[in-house]
Amino acid sequence: MRIAANILGSLAVLLAILGIFLPLLPTTPFLLLASACYARGSPRLHHWLRSHPAFGKYLRDFEAGRGIPLRGKVLALAMMWASMLYSIWKVPLAVKFVLAAIACGVTVYLLRLPTTPRDSEDAP
Repeated sequence: MRIAANILGSLAVLLAILGIFLPLLPTTPFLLLASACYARGSPRLHHWLRSHPAFGKYLRDFEAGRGIPLRGKVLALAMMWASMLYSIWKVPLAVKFVLAAIACGVTVYLLRLPTTPRDSEDAP
């Protein structure tokens, strides 16, 4: 079971990295999945992910219930809605409603998350 968790966690990290560059592939959910898998499969990999210079602070804040920075919320919502509106424009009518519902659901979820205080955004 530990090997499967580590493999799934590594696949999630790979997808999260791809999500940085591909607009419709989300980064944060894959990082959270990787963190959960590594927590069950490998303390060493879990520590590596939580102490990673790019991902670690966001994972630690999210897992501690402190939320995400305001800048991250705004950027995520702006990029998501830009890509969703383009996609909605290009797909058939039935799919437009599904994409709009997904975008609205993600928007509500992000807006309900706590926002990290400004002073902790700059802390290492």
